[in-house]
Amino acid sequence: MLLHIPAVLDPAQVASIRRELDAADWADGRETVGKQGAQVKRNEQLPDASPLKLALGQQILAALERNPLFFAAALPLRILPPRFNRYQGGGTYGFHIDGSVMITSTPEGVRQHLRSDVSCTLFLCEPDEYEGGELIISDTYGEHEVKLPAGDMIVYPSSSLHQVRPVIRGARVASFFWVQSMIREDAQRRLLFEMDTSIETLRRTGADADAVVQLTGVYHNLMRRWAET
Repeated sequence: MLLHIPAVLDPAQVASIRRELDAADWADGRETVGKQGAQVKRNEQLPDASPLKLALGQQILAALERNPLFFAAALPLRILPPRFNRYQGGGTYGFHIDGSVMITSTPEGVRQHLRSDVSCTLFLCEPDEYEGGELIISDTYGEHEVKLPAGDMIVYPSSSLHQVRPVIRGARVASFFWVQSMIREDAQRRLLFEMDTSIETLRRTGADADAVVQLTGVYHNLMRRWAET
C-alpha cells in the first residue's frame, strides 16, 4: 500500500529540524549499505552514532505517536530509529530494494532484529527548494513519482523496487526509516486500513451504532487472526 500522510510535522518543527541539519556534519551515505547498494547510492547521511540523529529521530517518533493515520496504515510493532539523508550536486540512489532484516537496539542497549515491512520517507524540504530528487516507487501498477511538501510522509511496502532521481539543483533533505508491522502481509494491512478508515467515517456520519460495533468486532477479530506481537 502506497499512502501519503500529510502534516506529520508542522512548519515550526520542520524549520527547527532543518536548522539543526543545515549545521550538521554529514557522512558518505555508502557507509550504511552493502556492496550492491554502494554501486548505486550517492548521497550523504547523518552518522548512525550521531547524537543529533538520535535527538531528531526522537522528535519524529513522538510526532508519529500522535498520528492516527500512520498507526492505522503501518500497524507498527517496532520502528527503526529515523535516519537522515541529503542529496545535492547530482546525488542519487538508483533502483534498489531495501534490506529485509535490520539491526536496532533498545534504550537499554539490547540489539534486536527488525523485519522491514514498511518503508517511510519524511520530506524536510519544499518541492521548489530542489530540482530532481523524486522518489520513484515501482509496483504492479507502474512507477509512482513522489515529491511531497515539507513535513509530509510517504509510506510504502519495503519489498518495492524504488529509486531517488538525481538532484540537479538545491538540496533534498529527508528522514527515512522502516517499520516492522504487526501485520506482515501488505494485502492484509491494506484490508485492515480500509476497514479502519470506513469505521471512522461511519462513526462521524452517525451510522447505525450496532452495525458499527459489529464491523469493529470484525476488524479486531482479523487483527487477532493475523497479528504477530
